[in-house]
Amino acid sequence: MAYSFMFYARATLTSAFLTFGLSAADAGPLAVPQGEVILTVTGNIHATNAGDTAQFDLAMLQDIDGTEIATTTIWTDGVQRFKGVSLLELVNVLGVSTGTLLASAINDYTVSIPVTDAVEGGPIIAYLLDGNTMSVRGKGPLWVIYPYDQKAEYRSEVTYTRSIWQLDRIEVSD
Repeated sequence: MAYSFMFYARATLTSAFLTFGLSAADAGPLAVPQGEVILTVTGNIHATNAGDTAQFDLAMLQDIDGTEIATTTIWTDGVQRFKGVSLLELVNVLGVSTGTLLASAINDYTVSIPVTDAVEGGPIIAYLLDGNTMSVRGKGPLWVIYPYDQKAEYRSEVTYTRSIWQLDRIEVSD
């Protein structure tokens, strides 16, 4: 009887993870930030660490994924090297598979990024520019960067407006 219950419970959890696009690693609680919180995520998320929010310090973001993009931008001169957490990995960690990311900057400027933009080889939330952390004055500490040079569709007004800098919070909505 105990074996049957365990099998049923495991099958039910596996089904739930597949239904919501989660993996077992994604479903657990997040670590608690040890440093200054630079990104807070709220809304329809399945992993939290501070009440119903997910808070990240720089080290936590660096631990998720280290994706690098070398690209030109309309705001900088020449090819720049950006390093950050892939948007795909971040939404996976949070257990998000649908909806919209309302990304806001320190000055309350907000843009809407569809979760469908979170794809392999897609945008990152950059925390390094040419190997250096970005100051608030230098569009940091976080900047949503698309691989503009990789696809023509990323060189559009819509994508440029989604490339928010001084990012400090995201609200996930349906």
